[in-house]
Amino acid sequence: CHICLCVYVMTIFINGVLQCADPCDHYSVLNDSWRSVDNANNPLHCDRNINWAGWYRFFLGQADARIPEKCVAELRCGTYAPLWITAPHPTQMNQTVTRSVCGAWSGSCCYLSSNPIQIKLCNGFYVYKPVYPTWCDYAYCAGAWPSLVKENG
Repeated sequence: CHICLCVYVMTIFINGVLQCADPCDHYSVLNDSWRSVDNANNPLHCDRNINWAGWYRFFLGQADARIPEKCVAELRCGTYAPLWITAPHPTQMNQTVTRSVCGAWSGSCCYLSSNPIQIKLCNGFYVYKPVYPTWCDYAYCAGAWPSLVKENG
């Protein structure tokens, strides 16, 4: 659509074309084991080096993962300053929220702040629209979490 009103969906790029679509159906998979909150090795990754485009679903192995809602200690998640969100994920189906992002450094949980991101609750999983972090040696963390109860039907 050139000019469209997207109801219950968003204007997103699919194969380089701006379209009305639901990010729950059109996302890229991000499955980097080094993003785990349990990873305290190799703090070498920087999400400023990724060409963030569109929406992403996080996995750790075969399991759904999500960005943590609480402080992650520095030198975790394969980076120097791990990124986490400062408020809860959405709780209503198809709800999209914007959340502030913090990075732990120098003994402070939110010493480094980054640009806000969008998060949408899909049918049993979340999708994220990450943005370039404000500094290098920041990377989005991922933590395993219990599966959401899927809607019946």
